[in-house]
Amino acid sequence: MERRVESSTSDDHDQQPKRSAFLWLALLLVLANSSWAVYHLQYERHPMPLTAEQVGKRGFSEVSAMEHVKSLTKLGPHPVGSDTLDIALQYVLAAAEDIKGTAHWDVNVEVDFFHSKRGINTLAGGLFKGKTLVYSDLKHVIMRISPRNLIEAEENAILVSSHIDTVFSTEGAGDCSSCVAVMLELARGVSHWAHGFRNSIVFLFNTGEEEGLNGAHSFITQHPWRSTIRVAVDLEAMGIGGKSSIFQAGPDPWALENFAKVAKYPSGNIIAQDLFLSGAIKSATDFQVYKEVTGLSGLDFAYADATAVYHTKNDKLLLLKPGSLQHLGENMLAFLRQAATSSLTQTGMTIESKEDGNPDQSVYFDILGSYMVVYRKSLAYMLQNSVIMQALLILAMSLFVGGYPAVISLGLSLFSLLLMWIFSLSFSVLVAFLLPHYSSPAPYASYPWLVVGLFGAPALLGAFTGQHLGYLTLLKYLSGIAAKYAPRPPAIQADLIRWEAERWIFKSGFLQWLIILIVGNFYKVGSSYVALLWLISPAFAYGLMEATLSPARLPKKLKIVTLVFGLAVPVLVSAGIFIRLMGTITGTFVRFETNPGTTPEWLGNVIVAGCTSSIVCLTLVYLLSYAHVSGNKKSIFLSVFAFFGLTLAAIGVGIFFPFANNVPRAVNVVHVVESTGAYGEKQNVVSYVSLFSLTPGKLSKEAEIVKDEGFVCGDNQTIDMVSFTVKYGCQTFDDVEGGWSESEIPTLVVESDSKADPRTTVVSIDTQSSSRWSLAINVKEIEDFKLEGDNEEIIPVGTKTSILGWHIIQHSGGKDAPKRFKLTLIWFKNSTNLSNETGKHQFLDPSLLLKLRTDVNRVTPKAAKVLEKLPVWCSLFGKSTSPFTLAFLTSLPVAF
Repeated sequence: MERRVESSTSDDHDQQPKRSAFLWLALLLVLANSSWAVYHLQYERHPMPLTAEQVGKRGFSEVSAMEHVKSLTKLGPHPVGSDTLDIALQYVLAAAEDIKGTAHWDVNVEVDFFHSKRGINTLAGGLFKGKTLVYSDLKHVIMRISPRNLIEAEENAILVSSHIDTVFSTEGAGDCSSCVAVMLELARGVSHWAHGFRNSIVFLFNTGEEEGLNGAHSFITQHPWRSTIRVAVDLEAMGIGGKSSIFQAGPDPWALENFAKVAKYPSGNIIAQDLFLSGAIKSATDFQVYKEVTGLSGLDFAYADATAVYHTKNDKLLLLKPGSLQHLGENMLAFLRQAATSSLTQTGMTIESKEDGNPDQSVYFDILGSYMVVYRKSLAYMLQNSVIMQALLILAMSLFVGGYPAVISLGLSLFSLLLMWIFSLSFSVLVAFLLPHYSSPAPYASYPWLVVGLFGAPALLGAFTGQHLGYLTLLKYLSGIAAKYAPRPPAIQADLIRWEAERWIFKSGFLQWLIILIVGNFYKVGSSYVALLWLISPAFAYGLMEATLSPARLPKKLKIVTLVFGLAVPVLVSAGIFIRLMGTITGTFVRFETNPGTTPEWLGNVIVAGCTSSIVCLTLVYLLSYAHVSGNKKSIFLSVFAFFGLTLAAIGVGIFFPFANNVPRAVNVVHVVESTGAYGEKQNVVSYVSLFSLTPGKLSKEAEIVKDEGFVCGDNQTIDMVSFTVKYGCQTFDDVEGGWSESEIPTLVVESDSKADPRTTVVSIDTQSSSRWSLAINVKEIEDFKLEGDNEEIIPVGTKTSILGWHIIQHSGGKDAPKRFKLTLIWFKNSTNLSNETGKHQFLDPSLLLKLRTDVNRVTPKAAKVLEKLPVWCSLFGKSTSPFTLAFLTSLPVAF
């Protein structure tokens, strides 16, 4: 306690009653409702869809764009290599030709139906480490729009890119027919503006994105217009509809700054970018190709509503929210007009020598979807350093003036912070551990708001408990030192001590955000602006409302207005993104497992609980400090606990079923034909249907529904799918002989095997009817390799990355893609046979030299029966590493 001069009267004692539990709970509800209102205004408020008549020739019409979405989704799934993709390409090509025919007379519209050559895509980061992506027979529709009378405009272009292809499991209304539709409508509008442009605009409608970003790679490495691209804009979806937000920008800030100037409904936040680039979100977009392969800067947009439907049957037109396309279209049209009339040079747009921490990059965030704040990181670091230095100086001065008692009080306030985090995380994580034993591992999949009751309430109880223990410790210390100063009536003395302890607990919030700001600034994290807001605004409110320069004034109870005033700006700026972040995390839980059955059922819950607890501790640290002098802390505790109990009871009695038709469980039904046996001998062919899920949890209910199909489930149903492993699943061997033939089984044949050192082995690969396949090469034995096809080198000898002891080749292409290849393996010198080693992971089988999976997009009779019987809350899930509904497995042992 700071030394104070004794007041001569008792009027300094606040005679008001203690804060009631009702008041504190009311403050909590006001904060919650304010946060939800911010989220609604920032992400749920969409512009009205406009018709072609309303916008005229130069505007953007969602109604017109939706006609394109309807036409593309009517085709059903259209993955690479399918007939439906060819139809989709022809549709987009015809729409592009129509735009060319109706363009302004002084605008040059060029349409190119580009057939790419074979290529290899070896991206270094993210999902593609340890892989070589091979593609062939990909086709794209490309438009270039430029002023007819300014030929030099063609040498400086803005690229707008998205993909036509979908995964095999969905019609792709959101991902990304909506993006293609927006681009077609943008191109129509731009074709009536471009006569005033200084630069051209290239629209790339590519295929192969879902197979590893291959369409973007083939364009940016092969097309004649590739050298003219100065800025790249990618349109994507990781859900369906809603506001399309920027989740990656830069590294050069030019595009971002121009977007912020003119966008009517700006949406974007550097927090999403920091999370995406950290690898916390397991995904990738074409923007990675443009940035990594050619060093382009630009913008990456994505729809992110309803992330649980991503790559499932429910990515459908019905769920595409009205106004979604209008929002993106109007923003993009304004940006393209701004960018195309601005100075655009190659030296200003590329990032060849820039690192991620370059101060020329920008910090950005929007406020209620109406205004975007953009400033350079150099300014951010300077501002944050200034705040940190001032905060440390003020803290040092206050400790100097307060002396030893102030130092101890500061230490105890930090102790209260530590206890708050420990108890909050412990309570919520404990629930996460126990939840799979009580109900489904993901009971909140269809109802994300259940997270508030399941994890938010325990986190709040833990935070309150931990902070209160710290408060009590402060009370004990302050009571001890208060006796050394002038005596006061006991009632007044007790209140003064309580209020002094309350102030230290409130100020611990400053310390929390100051520490986060220091760490974020040290590591140059753009998201540190959040810590800046949560530090400055409450500190300013406290200084304005509570602080005094007079040592004669005794402490008083904290004012409610201090809390309201201090939290107004932080809530306004960051509450929406916090809620959005939690919605994204819970939505991705339905596809949490990369290798089904290899992660504990509680792990996803622990992640959700940890994130929930962190948000509670970060945002409620100031509000919690108001509860400790409450008149009835027990009522607060019981009210929050009752909320948790009611949520748990509702889940237990089945009121909220985890999955629904619109929010399905991600499953895969694969008819597997596996050939096994010693090399050179007749192979044993085993056929079965496998049912597995990327959503944590057993398949008990699903297996019960299809039990008459002969499924057996368990942890021993292990399948090595080459690009991933199924540890837990269900298998049936009943009636599995139809729908495939032995002529479709791929082969790995050793053509030659030189025993020289280094040993060289040539293996011929025949994928039969499949142009989509994955091959894993054991790099514990093989030092290097090359792949050839049609007498042409595809993958040269050179340094290869690996993951879990394997290098994986993923091949995808059209119907005319080659099916026969020659693989030359170069063994390590003096190679020791590692086939007797035991792998630490099922994916790492050292007894095999090569593992091959070929995929066929066909549903066999047995698989069709299973799919027909599966409940509506299940949906096939597809991605680049997933098999189609028919897969063939074969391998080559190390010893042959």
